Amino acid sequence: MQPIIFPWGTSHRYNRFADYQRQLYGERVQKVTVDAGFTCPNRDGSKGRRGCIYCNNESFNPGYNSASKSITQQIEEGVEFLKRRYKHVRKFIVYFQPYSNTYAPLDTLKRYYEEALNHPEVIGLTIGTRPDCVDEAKISYLEELAKDYDITIEYGLESISDLTLKRINRRHDVQCYLDALELTKNRGIKICTHIIFGFPWEDETLWLQTADWLSDKPFDFLKVHQLHVVKNTALERMYRKKPFDFLSPEAYIDLIIRFLERLNPRIVIQRLFGEAPPRTLIAPHWGVRNTQLTQMLEQEMERRDTWQGKLYGEDGA
Repeated sequence: MQPIIFPWGTSHRYNRFADYQRQLYGERVQKVTVDAGFTCPNRDGSKGRRGCIYCNNESFNPGYNSASKSITQQIEEGVEFLKRRYKHVRKFIVYFQPYSNTYAPLDTLKRYYEEALNHPEVIGLTIGTRPDCVDEAKISYLEELAKDYDITIEYGLESISDLTLKRINRRHDVQCYLDALELTKNRGIKICTHIIFGFPWEDETLWLQTADWLSDKPFDFLKVHQLHVVKNTALERMYRKKPFDFLSPEAYIDLIIRFLERLNPRIVIQRLFGEAPPRTLIAPHWGVRNTQLTQMLEQEMERRDTWQGKLYGEDGA
């Protein structure tokens, strides 16, 4: 069997988002994260007040983000930072990331989104949210934006197990995610799904089955990352009371390779490794950066002569 050649001609063994974007735009496109000060129905009392057990948004917010600053100021500071880091980047997508970024009245969303799109170097938005925080009016508005801009909505699913969603205090079920997909598909809006591997009561059987389950769903992009325990979360309190084991970097890479082998090759991979700032991270301490983990992954896929989708559609996968 020959490796799959992805439509954007990547030399990599999985369907990388960077290659997809470069083929689409002919150059590097960078995300600029902003904090619009949104909350979450799992924090404001609508569904709960404790939030998901792992959630501390400080663990993934870059330093220039602050809801005390305007969207425009955050974008300008982020663009300046990214231009120093990536010398030739000229196009940016604004990433509304912390908490649930469709959880507000539509007029409020319009004000924030359109302020972001008003920046001359911004070509689109990525909107991180929960599947229980969208409705027809909001999706119809995003559909209109998608006629002129690159619009992605990112739905946090986290696990395909309703038992896990209950244990992590997610306050929605898998069907809610499926309903959001049904509402959003075929409307010009790109869809990203977010999954976490490593909850201690789950196992690799479920994680590999996740590839099969996701493969026929109508979304475009996938983010996966390993479970982190970060400060000031319910998961930290659970871990300190009764520590549990984490996958090693080598075991996680092995899992990801076997996951990718079963995954539909049309799904574009935005991320496979998460990284939390040392100031917030409790565990695991792998001692390797994401760039090193990506290199390890690609080297191991090369050594095994395997690729995303190699086992897709086969019996038992």
